[in-house]
Amino acid sequence: MDIKDETVTKHEQLVQYIEGLKIGEKISVRRLAKELAVSEGTAYRAVKEAESLGIVMTKERIGTVRIERKPRNISEQLTFSDVVNIVEGHVLGGSEGLDKSLYKYVIGAMKVEAMIRYIDAGSLMIVGNREDAHILALEQGAGVLITGGFGTSREVKQLADRLGLPVMSSRHDTFTVASMINRAIFDRLIKKKIMLVEDIAGERPKIPPLKNSVTALEFREMVLRSGEERFPVTDEWNRVIGIVGAKDTAVLADHQAIDKAITRNPITATLKTSLASAAQIMMWEGIDFLPIVDRNRKLVATVTRKEVLEALRNARNQPQMGETFDQLIWNGMAEDRDEQGKLFFHGLITPQMATDLGTISQGILTTVMSQAAFRAAKDWTGGDYVLDQLSTFFIRPVQIEDPIVIHPSLLELSRRTCRLEVEIVHDSSLVAKSVMTLQSIDQG
Repeated sequence: MDIKDETVTKHEQLVQYIEGLKIGEKISVRRLAKELAVSEGTAYRAVKEAESLGIVMTKERIGTVRIERKPRNISEQLTFSDVVNIVEGHVLGGSEGLDKSLYKYVIGAMKVEAMIRYIDAGSLMIVGNREDAHILALEQGAGVLITGGFGTSREVKQLADRLGLPVMSSRHDTFTVASMINRAIFDRLIKKKIMLVEDIAGERPKIPPLKNSVTALEFREMVLRSGEERFPVTDEWNRVIGIVGAKDTAVLADHQAIDKAITRNPITATLKTSLASAAQIMMWEGIDFLPIVDRNRKLVATVTRKEVLEALRNARNQPQMGETFDQLIWNGMAEDRDEQGKLFFHGLITPQMATDLGTISQGILTTVMSQAAFRAAKDWTGGDYVLDQLSTFFIRPVQIEDPIVIHPSLLELSRRTCRLEVEIVHDSSLVAKSVMTLQSIDQG
């Protein structure tokens, strides 16, 4: 690959060079620096950048290897390599199998002859310093995690290497490592549910970028051909320098360049920006599309408000996987209606909601009122909202296991905003009160 391109930096040239290597080829920082005549520090940073892009991977005892870029589709299934990192462990043998997925884990708290009923290929046996159990698990196609910081025999390590199944060790006890793995699976389920811009962005910008030398006539012809009214503008290095729209160029003569009509320093997002954040950015700024840039501000994609909202609606129709703290807090609340059909919510204060003094946390109260507000606004309008402004008054404390009732009341409703009042009541006495302004993410 020719890396003499003067329009990109040495760092970018190195990343491009790494991307051009064959899948499976080993990468040495020293060799990379020597071949491309750069410092080892520059080569190291390029390798780390390639690792963050998912095109190289560093494997224990093997080194850094060029791999095929994987899609972001996050799986709830962990790999054995993930487990090593989660439990702060180290590999004793079978490192070739670290990329394999584990489908379940089994705690070896039984006699060896009873274990065989629970061990399947692809499972992980969590056990102490019991070599007979280690051998049994490997022979059944399972990996082994040894707790308590213990090791294992050379025979077990050789068997692991031969079968390509990892044997790992962690200093933590069995209960702790099982809890750590459970939490990792739980967090992964939540991440899988959260959509990022890269989930909907194509490999190339859907709205083609323009150069600032384009004439107003050429711009108008582009508008007619594409049906778009706003375009990103890039420089000679494909870095975003602005946005131009049909209204901006209306005052220009056909022969004039669009340079004078460009809105400079536009708001942008990255591929790792969540769709919800992208929707809020476009809503608050009143814009219809976002240029998506990399860390060097080079244009990599574009997303429109319509695409983002459609993806968010589709995501809400998917099964719920994993629960955030907001969802866990709200789980104890039930929805109901009074005789006039007015919506309200009720539930009990659980011990997890309390401070060390035994009263409900003010943060929890705010979360409960916010969740009630979102649900009430959706009930009234059918749309989804984000919090814009919040004023809260805490009147009196509430104790563990006290029943509370939450009353949301609509104060003002417009196309873009919903203003409401939320009251929390216990035993007919006001506990807390909040006045909120919500912004709709469905309206321009």
